[in-house]
Amino acid sequence: MTRTPLPSRILIPVANPLTAQELVRLGASLMDRRTGTLTVLGIVEVPEGTPLSEGATRARQARRLLQRVLDYAPEGVTIHPIVRIGRRAAEGVVEAATELDADLIVFGWGGKPSPARPGAQASVFSPTIDEVVRDSPCDIAVVKQRGPAEIKRILVPIRGGPHAVLALRFADALAHRNDGRIVALHLVPRGIAEGLRTQSERALAHFIRQHADGQVEQAVREAPNIRNAILREAETADVVVMGASAAPATSNGETYLFGALPEAIATRSRKTVIVVKTREAIGQATFEKLEQRAETLAAAERAAHEARSVPLRVERWFGESNFHHREFGDLDRLVSLKQKQGLTVSLVLPSLNEEETIGEIVGKARRELMERHPLVDELLVIDSDSSDGTREAAAAEGARVVIHQQVLTRYGSFTGKGEALWKSLFETSGDIVAWADTDVRNWHPRMVYGTVGPLIAEERIQYVKGYYRRPIVEDGILKEGGGGRVTELVARPLINLFFPELSGLIQPLSGEYAGRRSLLETLSFFTGYAVEIGHLIDVAERCGLEGLGQVDLERRIHRNQELEGLSRMSFVILQAVMKRLEERSKTRLFADLGSTMKLPRSGHGRLGLEVIELADHERPPMIRIPEYLEKRRNEGSAGAEAGRTVVAGAAPQGSAPSGERPATSREGPAGSR
Repeated sequence: MTRTPLPSRILIPVANPLTAQELVRLGASLMDRRTGTLTVLGIVEVPEGTPLSEGATRARQARRLLQRVLDYAPEGVTIHPIVRIGRRAAEGVVEAATELDADLIVFGWGGKPSPARPGAQASVFSPTIDEVVRDSPCDIAVVKQRGPAEIKRILVPIRGGPHAVLALRFADALAHRNDGRIVALHLVPRGIAEGLRTQSERALAHFIRQHADGQVEQAVREAPNIRNAILREAETADVVVMGASAAPATSNGETYLFGALPEAIATRSRKTVIVVKTREAIGQATFEKLEQRAETLAAAERAAHEARSVPLRVERWFGESNFHHREFGDLDRLVSLKQKQGLTVSLVLPSLNEEETIGEIVGKARRELMERHPLVDELLVIDSDSSDGTREAAAAEGARVVIHQQVLTRYGSFTGKGEALWKSLFETSGDIVAWADTDVRNWHPRMVYGTVGPLIAEERIQYVKGYYRRPIVEDGILKEGGGGRVTELVARPLINLFFPELSGLIQPLSGEYAGRRSLLETLSFFTGYAVEIGHLIDVAERCGLEGLGQVDLERRIHRNQELEGLSRMSFVILQAVMKRLEERSKTRLFADLGSTMKLPRSGHGRLGLEVIELADHERPPMIRIPEYLEKRRNEGSAGAEAGRTVVAGAAPQGSAPSGERPATSREGPAGSR
C-alpha cells in the first residue's frame, strides 16, 4: 500500500536560534532520512524606503547566530543555515521555500499576539504564519513548544480528511524516531448507537492501516465537548499532533490560522502541540476562490517582476550573499559540515617567480588546513615555469608542484595565469576548487576557508569571490588604499555599463576565489589577465546572480604592478568584455577588434612605437577534453556519467578539440597581481 511519503526538504524559520533546539529535533524526526535535508532560515527585514543592501551587516550577524543551531543536529542529520533579506518575514519564508522546493515548513508558534502595549514587542511569527499559509508552496507544521521532553506517547486526534492523514504520518515518524507509541483518538457524541460506534471503530482502524507503519493504539471515546476531551487525553501524552480544521470567521470577525479547535488545544494544552496543514488542492476551491487566486497570482507575478529588476536583484544579492571570513573561522565545524556532505576540496596556488613568498604560504596552508584541520584534501602549486627557486621552495614545504607547460601537452601552452588555472582543473580532483594568489606577503588561511566556506554552507552558491582592503607601496612606503586600480578605472565602469547584474561585486578581479567543479569544468578560460572577468560573466549567465557569493577577507598586501603592466591588463580585460558582448548580442559589434597594443617610447634621445601582441586566447570547457573525462572516469567521479554524453562529440585522440588550435609555449608573466 502506497503511503504519503515523509518530507525530504524541510525548512525551519528561526526567530531565536537559542530556542530552536526542539524545532530542529522535531523537524529531523519528520524528515525522510535517506533523502532529507534540513534548512534553518533566518530572515532580516529591511523597511520600505531603505535599500535592501543595507541588510548586509545584519545578515552576517544572523548567519553567525544560526551557526549555533548546527549543534542541535541529531546524529546523521545535516543542517543548512541560510539567511534571506526582504521587506516582510513572510515574503522571505515563501521565497526560500520555493527556492529550495521545500516539502514542509516547520514554524515555532508563540500563540495569538496579545493586545499591543506601549514598549511591548509584537509577536514575531503569528502574523507571519498567517501570510505564509495563504501563499505556501508546501505543507506547514506549527509547533507550540512546551519545552524539550521525551517523546514516548503521541496523541493524534482524528476526524478524517487530508490534514488528518498528514498528522498521522508525522506522528508515525515521531514514534519511529523516538521509540514511542501513538494513540489515535476519535471522539463520538455521547449516547451514540452501538452500531454507529462499531462503524466508527472500523473506520478508524482502516484509516490507521492506510497511513501508519508502526503500532497504533486506537481509542474511540464518547464526549459531549470535543475540546475538553482532547485536553484531558493530552495530559497523559508527551506530544499532540493534530490536523488543521475548517477555519470560518467567527461572529466577531476573528479568523483562525488552522481552525478554532487546533488553536484552542495548542493554546490551552500543557504539552507540546503540533498542528499540520496540507497545501490546499486547487480542485477543492470554489469558482470564487479560483477567481480570487488568479488575481492574487497576477499581483504576485507583478511583484516578482519588480523584484527581478536588476537594481533590486543586486541590492538583495549584496545583502544575502555578502559573507565575512569570520563566519567560517570555526574550522572544526566547517570540516564536519564538509565531511557530512561527502565533499572534497582542492587548493591550487598559481605561481611565477614567487620564491620569496611561496614557501611560507604552502607551509601555512599545509599546517592549518590539512594537518590541524583537514579542510583541504589536495594542495597543488601550478607553476608557469619560474626561473627562480619557486618550485623548490614549494616542494620543500610539501606541495605537489606541476609546471603548467607540461600538462596536456598535445594542446600546446599559452602564457598566462588563466592557462595555468585551466590546466589545474585537469591536475586536481576536488569537488570544490579554490585558487589563491602567491605574491601575498600577509597570507592567512582565511584566503582559503573564506572562499570555500560559503560553498560548503549554502548549496545554492556555486562560485565565490574574495575581496579585501588593498594597500599600495609607493616609494617604498605602504599606504592604505590605492590598490585595485584596474578594477576601479576599467572593470567597474564596464560592469556597470554592460553587465549591471554584477555591479555588487566589490573586487571582481581578485585572485582569491573558489567554485564547484561541476560548474568550473563547464566554463571556458581566458588564458591571461581576462580569466576573472570572463568567469564572472559566464557564471552569472549560467547560474544567475544567486549562484554567486563574495566574502570579506579583510586585508591583503601583495606586489603591485607598474602602470604599464596595469595598462596591458586593462587592454585584455576590455577585449574579453567586448567579446562577451558580441556573443550575448549574437552580432558583430566591432568590425575589427584589435589584438595588438602600441606603446609609445620617448625620452633620453629615444623615440619609437613598441607593438605588443596582447590578445587573450580562450580555452574550451575542460569537460570537452577527452583526457579529462577519462581521468575523471578512472577516479570514479560522480560526474563521469555526464561526461560520457560529451565524449561522443569530442575530438579524437591526437587532435585538438573543435575550434581550438595547438599553442606554443611563450615566456611572459603569468598574470600575477
